[in-house]
Parts: sequence; C-alpha cells; structure tokens
Amino acid sequence: MQTSPAHAAHHDDREIETLEEFDAVVSARGALTGFRVQAVDLTDRTRELLATDTAGTVFLGCPMREQAAAKIRSDGALVFPPVPGLPFDPYRGLLYSPDELFDGLEKGYEQTPDALAYTWFQRTKADRDIYASTLRAVHDDAVSDALDELLPGTRVVGVMGGHAMARGTEEYAGAARLGRELARAGLTVATGGGPGAMEAANLGAYAAPFEDSMLDEACQLLAGAPSFTPSITDWARAAFEVRRRWPRGGHSVGIPTWFYGHEPPNAFASHIAKYFANATREDGLLARSNAGVVFLPGAAGTVQEIFDNATPNYYESRGEPTPMVLVDRAHWTEKLPTWPLLQALARDRSMQARIALVDRIEEAPGALKRLTV
Repeated sequence: MQTSPAHAAHHDDREIETLEEFDAVVSARGALTGFRVQAVDLTDRTRELLATDTAGTVFLGCPMREQAAAKIRSDGALVFPPVPGLPFDPYRGLLYSPDELFDGLEKGYEQTPDALAYTWFQRTKADRDIYASTLRAVHDDAVSDALDELLPGTRVVGVMGGHAMARGTEEYAGAARLGRELARAGLTVATGGGPGAMEAANLGAYAAPFEDSMLDEACQLLAGAPSFTPSITDWARAAFEVRRRWPRGGHSVGIPTWFYGHEPPNAFASHIAKYFANATREDGLLARSNAGVVFLPGAAGTVQEIFDNATPNYYESRGEPTPMVLVDRAHWTEKLPTWPLLQALARDRSMQARIALVDRIEEAPGALKRLTV
C-alpha cells in the first residue's frame, strides 16, 4: 500500500497536495497552468508564486500572503481561500491519521479535532445552511479523492461487524486474528473504522509484522478499557499505549463517519477516511472492497451493509460479483436470518458461487480464498 504523501508520480490529474510536489512542479515546469493545488501552506512561497505563471490554476484552501493572492488572481487563477474557524479542512489533500484526529487527547477526547468536528456537525446539520452543507460535501469529496489515490492496485478486503464487541472477549481476539491473517496474506484490510469488531480487525492488521505473541499482549492491555463508554478518553489512551509499545505496525484503512459521532474512530487504522455523509461512506467502503467482504456478527448496520454489498453483486453493476463471507451460523440464520434471504437472492445467478456462511471466524480466510477466482 502506498503510504507516502509524495504521490505525484501516479497523478495524471494534475493535483498538488504537498509542499514537496509544489516545489517539484514549479522547478520542473516554471508554470502551474492547469494544476489544482490542494490544502498546501504557501505562506513561504510568495517569491515562487510571483515568478510563476498561474493562469488556469485552482488553489483550494492554500494559505498565502495577500501580495501572492492578488498576483495569482490577476493571472486568472481561481482561489478558494481557507475557511477560518472550522475544526476540519474541507480541502484536505490526504487521509487522516489517528494522531491527527486524536491530537490533544492528553487534555481529554472532547478537545480533539475528531470531537470538535462532530460538535460542529451536530450544530450545523439541522439548520439547512447551504454553506455548511457545501463545506461537508467538499470535505467528503476530498476524502474520497485521497482514498482513491491510496488504493490503486491493492487488493482490499472489507471486514464488517458491530461496534458493541468488547475488548477482552474471545470474539474480539478472533476478529483481531482474522485481520492479522488477511494482512499477512497480502490483502489490505478495510473496516468501518470504529470500535468493536472494526477496531479488532484494524488491530490485527497493525499486529501483522510482529511476533504472534504481540497480539495476545495487546489484547490483554486493551482489556483494561473494554469499551468506548463510559470514557472515550480512556478507551483511546489504551490504544495509543499499544501503539507506543509496538510502533510501526502494519497498514490498514478505516472508513468511519461523524454521522455516528458518538462512536469514535479507532487508532489502529493507519489511514482514516472519515466522512460526514454516512451514505457516501457506506458505499465507498463496500465499492473499494474488491477482494471481498467478511461480515462478523452485528446488528442493523451490518445487515444494511450485507445488502448494500449484495445489490451490485446481484446486478453485476461493478463487474464480477465479489466474495461475501458471513460468520456465525446461528447469528445469521436464527437471530437475524439474513443468510436465507441472501441465498434466495443469489439463486441461479453468478453471485451464488461467491457467497458462504461459516460457523467460526477461523474459517473465514479459507472461505474467502475458496470464493476467489
């Protein structure tokens, strides 16, 4: 998985998202015509901006000195200035990291950018203000763009499951081992980015480069704060303690939403694509899971994801159907009888050969492999 912010090499869409890319383009071309410069701090690049042709350039949320801004406007550049007083950058060029979202955790979760963005969302989502909804839409589109740039050529497997799965349980440890096995098989694990089963799968991917014993120790350490209630601060601090003890873990993706803002993102996904719009987030997560999806026991959200995934497989609207593995026979046939309906939908269609129900989480990687052509 590509992790470096300097990813101009595979851009054919002329986006500049870091200062390094800006400097490289200016020195190589002497002009920025037709480029989009996204959320790059250009305060110290006045000289370069004054000396460079910026006709047709679009600057999205780039801080710069007034002299430079006046000159590039007169060149014919479009300038979308940074928005003051927002707890997030709507024009961001890269995905979030756990450190960025949880910055200031030592003062309590309420002070972090993640919590402040949720508070802003709560305040603005019901007031029908087109300005606020535009900022949310621009932000979410920027996040999708950054996600697309991260994942080209990677085989992504989604792991879905409920937020209620507590640390310290055998179910949590099993979901973590699943994430580890998938990551060790060369797959990129993607989850809904929240607590519970989602955190466990991201933790497993984080643990992939280490000795097997590391995951057992990490699970033991995390069990001290089993849930994000009553204290998100304690829950998140335990995760950062694991990361401090075992730095430089494996990579994975978390795709959470502020729509369910009472659920914090987990700190084990190395790349976090956090959205305001839950529908965009759900569709984006499933559409990018090109190597299939494993569905662990969950409630309404997981049931919704099963059928969100089944629909394009049924119509083959994204091409060949992708594997779907449901884990826990009793859960999906008795408690929430989703499997019989999925089977009925799949009958006599090509997706029939791409669905499986297994009893135990340990069987999921094998089933996934069996369903993959």
